[in-house]
Amino acid sequence: MDWQPNQESLGTLAVCLRDSLSGFNKAVQKQAEIMLSQAKANPDINNYLAYIFSSPAPPAGVALSPTDWHLVRSSAAIMLKNNIKANSKRIPEGSLSLVKLAVLMGIQDGNSQIRSYAGNIATEIVRAGGLYSWPELLPELLKLLSNETGAVSNEAQEGAMAAMAKICEDNAKLLERDHNGQRPLNVLLPKFIQATRSPLPRVRANALTAINIFTPKKTQAMLNHIDDLLQHLFLLAEDPNTDVRRQVCRAFVRLVHSRPDKLLPHLSGLVDYIIAQQKSDDEDLACEAAEFWLSIGEHDDLWRNLEPYIQKIIPVLLDCMVYSPEDIAILGGDSDDEDEEDRAEDIKPQFAKKNLQRGAAGDGQGEGAQNGHAFEKLASMEEDDDDLEEGEVEDSDDDEGDENPDEKWTLRKCSAAALDVFASDFGQPVFTSILPYLQINLKHQDWPQREAAVLALGAVAEGCMNVVVPHLPELIPYLITLLDDPEPVVRTITCWTLGRYSAWAAHLSDPAQKQTYFVPLIDGILRKMVDKNKKVQEAGASAMANLEEKAGKHIEPFCGPIVQQFVLCFSKYKDKNRWILYDCVQTLAEHIGPVLARPELRDQLMPALMDRYAKVPDQSREVFPLFECLSYVAIALGDAFTPWAEAVFLRCVNIIHQNLEQTHAALNNPEFDQPEKDFLVTSLDLLSAIIQALDDAKAAKLVENSQPAFFELLACCMQDPADEVQQSAYALLGDCAKFVFEQLRGALPSLLPILVRRLDLDSVLDEEVDGVFGVVNNACWSVGEIALQYKKGMEPFVHEMLEHFVEMLSNPGVPPGVSENAAIALGRLGIDNYDQLAPHLSKFSEEFLSTLEDVDASEEKATALKGFAIVVAQNPQAMEKDLLRFFSAIARYRDLKLQNPIKQELHDVFQNVLTIYRQLIPQFENFVAQLPLQDQQSLRATYVF
Repeated sequence: MDWQPNQESLGTLAVCLRDSLSGFNKAVQKQAEIMLSQAKANPDINNYLAYIFSSPAPPAGVALSPTDWHLVRSSAAIMLKNNIKANSKRIPEGSLSLVKLAVLMGIQDGNSQIRSYAGNIATEIVRAGGLYSWPELLPELLKLLSNETGAVSNEAQEGAMAAMAKICEDNAKLLERDHNGQRPLNVLLPKFIQATRSPLPRVRANALTAINIFTPKKTQAMLNHIDDLLQHLFLLAEDPNTDVRRQVCRAFVRLVHSRPDKLLPHLSGLVDYIIAQQKSDDEDLACEAAEFWLSIGEHDDLWRNLEPYIQKIIPVLLDCMVYSPEDIAILGGDSDDEDEEDRAEDIKPQFAKKNLQRGAAGDGQGEGAQNGHAFEKLASMEEDDDDLEEGEVEDSDDDEGDENPDEKWTLRKCSAAALDVFASDFGQPVFTSILPYLQINLKHQDWPQREAAVLALGAVAEGCMNVVVPHLPELIPYLITLLDDPEPVVRTITCWTLGRYSAWAAHLSDPAQKQTYFVPLIDGILRKMVDKNKKVQEAGASAMANLEEKAGKHIEPFCGPIVQQFVLCFSKYKDKNRWILYDCVQTLAEHIGPVLARPELRDQLMPALMDRYAKVPDQSREVFPLFECLSYVAIALGDAFTPWAEAVFLRCVNIIHQNLEQTHAALNNPEFDQPEKDFLVTSLDLLSAIIQALDDAKAAKLVENSQPAFFELLACCMQDPADEVQQSAYALLGDCAKFVFEQLRGALPSLLPILVRRLDLDSVLDEEVDGVFGVVNNACWSVGEIALQYKKGMEPFVHEMLEHFVEMLSNPGVPPGVSENAAIALGRLGIDNYDQLAPHLSKFSEEFLSTLEDVDASEEKATALKGFAIVVAQNPQAMEKDLLRFFSAIARYRDLKLQNPIKQELHDVFQNVLTIYRQLIPQFENFVAQLPLQDQQSLRATYVF
């Protein structure tokens, strides 16, 4: 390096870096962190960090032991990576060159952790500046990997391959794209395949890791080299290294989706191979192998080819579903722990908000898809945590090295999930094959065998229900007895399995049978909700939410004891289980609706819920499930929610205001953390629910009295950087148009330009983010709701909206639900702005009509067709090529639920259009005769010709 450090500054920095990782002296650690924060202002800080990180031994004058020096280097690498991540554009080119040189040295370091850090920094540089901001990187790494001179160390080869795997993971799309007529992946993929023959196990494993990033994709490079890859995979299948075999299994899993045709000829051998790997003593390898069954079972076509092997596979799955001795040791024998407070590390709830999106005819566009099986995958098989790289340590006060097997994705869970999928695929053969196992093990004296049998019975519930039903009169009473099993783990799995079969008991038509099976089932699950073991409580609450979902309206006669038990649970539950209890309450509210407003239910539930509401601080993450729950409860109670509405409404507004201020502060000062967006999302959703629930006048008063001004906050949320915030903001905007339009009217001149910008499809497609179409969906829906109320006020925006909607209707990359909402918004614009739309009718008539064909009859569809018909009446000649389709749409429109005046208005505009065309078309009867006979008859029966 041409740059040389000041030795005194170097020594001071090294000591600070060491002390910053000191967990023994908090005061020293804090002082070191303050000094490092101040050091960031030094323009040479990244030079110093690069120098330290790339130096294998302490420089002269720095008296640190080898162990301490390794800590210093590690700390320097982490700080360097974070600096690049936060301020890459502010780092001078000279410093960046030094960092790049240090990275290449670090990749060849003798210490594996330092090599890993070097790879992390390399990928951060590429992620920040793009691959071509460092064009020498990949050639240098390939040169180290190939070891053409034979002089490259094993460590350097391992470091180079590991770094490339990380770069591929973070820059996959960039490597697949053309750049100056070349695609980097076309060069890299054959090199990676070649590297799988390296004598070094780590190189082989990381080469496969890199390949597996691209295996699911049908790129040109993969197409060109698939046969070569398969040949190497089959050679590596017997590799002595378990990490290599794990990546081989992962490759086969991914090829199921991308190239099943290549695997099909080898399926028999693959079945035997996967079974052998699933029996491995290495849990990670066995779990990766078990994923293969899930992938094939969920493949639309390939699963049928497994039928000859089912009897061979299922016994292996059943064996893998039994808790291992190691798992049993970790689970421990805890029983009565209901009074113990939850540890912070135990509370890692996934806030799976339903966020009911506004959609055409209730299509639910954008809602999270239901899992194909009922086993939540708590640990991602992708291992793609961006914030915690290999070699970095997550701060935690928990010294326990073993993770609870119930809290992670395990071989046991994966095997049960595969059994679940196979049951759905094959049905009776699966139950037939497990029946002898169940007969032996359901009453086994050893609880792990008993527990696994109950798990297996629950796993096949969805797919084998028809086959299991004859056995349920015997099985359900026995399972209910297991709710009192002395082993908490058995009680836990029994709750889950009973929840899976609750639909059968709930829908029994014979009152005597219902009394025999359903009543004891509900009673048993409710009792387990207050079990003395917290995990059993959790399972009981989850089973109750499942039961509510499956039973629907059949749950109504039991609402009294259910609500009573929920109130008791609020007084007993610790933090973690309370999140699930909120889900129980909101699921009940969702399925019984206004029944919950009965005084005897409302007056029990609301004090308990509001007591919790009063205790949860605004900054607590418990706000998320609490507010989501209150949203459903408010909708269920309707105007009966009034006594609590004002306080809740004002709190939501306050939380939104605080969050927006924090977001603004973080944007202006990188030292401030961005607030969690779920605070905004849940508050916006709860405001929507309250506005929908209350009498319009009461809702309007809440909006009017909002401080800060309601629509100023909404405008900020509509422009928030987070898509999920925008999604909820546009839903709230549409609800305001429906229920408090007069309060919204004055804000529309400032809100509509923001709304129009969000309809720009070019910006949406550029973002390549999964959730972004949810924003556009709700934005389209809100346009339709505003258009109905604002009428001619939409005039300044109609032309631009028209362009955006036409693009959505004609672009095949737009999800159907979004197209439907775009069509409905466009049609509604035509009701009062027909004069602006009519000259452009030929641009959208075909797509508009074809999009609405698949939309169920609803008020939304009726008003859209009304507006379209008004536009057609203004420019009837433009419909020449689409007129028969339009007549069919008129003939086939049926909506028995549609109320006047909308029903009559729609009839009148249809009649007007038909009259116009009867006058325009000389041989009108002959023209209509081209329609299907049923459509002709419908038109003549409903309209005057």
